[in-house]
Amino acid sequence: MEAINTTQTTENQYLTFILDEEEFGVDILSVQELRGWENATPMPNTPDWIQGVINLRGVIVPIVCLRKRFGLEDREPCPTTVMIIVKVASGDKERVLGIVVDAVSEVYNINESDLQPAPSMDGAISIDFVKGLATIDEKMVILLDINKLVNEGVLAKTDNEKAESVSA
Repeated sequence: MEAINTTQTTENQYLTFILDEEEFGVDILSVQELRGWENATPMPNTPDWIQGVINLRGVIVPIVCLRKRFGLEDREPCPTTVMIIVKVASGDKERVLGIVVDAVSEVYNINESDLQPAPSMDGAISIDFVKGLATIDEKMVILLDINKLVNEGVLAKTDNEKAESVSA
């Protein structure tokens, strides 16, 4: 009689993209669509990594430049520059926003058991939004928790500003 393997492995799909020659990934379930580069309408009093907003079929969508968000050198958009439109959870709400990346790479199936934790950077770089590291075909892919990445900056800031303007 053959033994039954009851070990559950959770495999998720990740859309990977390139930023400054490094490969990052986000859970594909958070990805709504991919769009070519288009200029965003700038918004006053926002961090420099928020490029502005676009109108996406009647929905106003904030656009985040991940290069600036990660403190990388800014560069002009090129033909491979892509906006990844993602849906993120913020408290009990879901919001849509775009993240600008240098290029989209691949979709990978990754077992959660294959993820390695991000090494501590002693506060130099926040790794709170790094879900884990995966090695795929001899290369390291940094998997991001898009909800934490966005909620720590974009949504938290806009929610705080709304609360301040209501109390003013």
